[in-house]
Amino acid sequence: MIKVKKFTFSSFLENTYLIWDESSKETMIVDPGCYDSYEEKELEGFISSNKLVVRYLVNTHCHIDHIFGCRFVKENYKVPYYAPENDLPLIEQFDKQIEFLGMELKINPPLPDHYISEDLKLKLGKTEPVFLFTPGHTPGEYCIYFPEDKICLTGDVLFQSSVGRADLWGGNYDTLLQSIKTKLLSLPDETVIYSGHGDESTIGEEKKYNPFLAEMNMW
Repeated sequence: MIKVKKFTFSSFLENTYLIWDESSKETMIVDPGCYDSYEEKELEGFISSNKLVVRYLVNTHCHIDHIFGCRFVKENYKVPYYAPENDLPLIEQFDKQIEFLGMELKINPPLPDHYISEDLKLKLGKTEPVFLFTPGHTPGEYCIYFPEDKICLTGDVLFQSSVGRADLWGGNYDTLLQSIKTKLLSLPDETVIYSGHGDESTIGEEKKYNPFLAEMNMW
């Protein structure tokens, strides 16, 4: 059985997730957005107190609010880092994005050790997530689906009653909607979605109430 813990970090109110197998405690850290030492300690404290065994660092996509904590996680837990190859320019231009936003520059995030693909095989205990290529918010974004537990981490693709922005670098609204239609709305209605910002929802709820999807008659 997979367990999920959400942290909301930084002024961007970004959701960072710990995903772990209940029996083995093997853990994946997804989109670490911890911006300062207080937030790093909050993440570290939960991992330590629950005796979690961190195995992977994964980014659904690489906007700055989702990668603030990547170097901390990488150096603290010595784990392989997986990210979308098409989002590599976002990591490489991290300092320029920080400067544009008028924020204090932290240490630049690391480059990925491996790139995500839909063929990627990772395991948490006996559980194997499925990686769904869902570009549109960024050129390379992936959602992470756990079929047995009916859980999907949707990054900044699909939110409760909203969808991701497509007006940032590399974004494309038509591509975003196509990703949602072909990769997410085909999941079981009871699938719980954990997004990069905001609260949880389900695929069924979004089919019924998400105004961005309803007006498109996408299913």
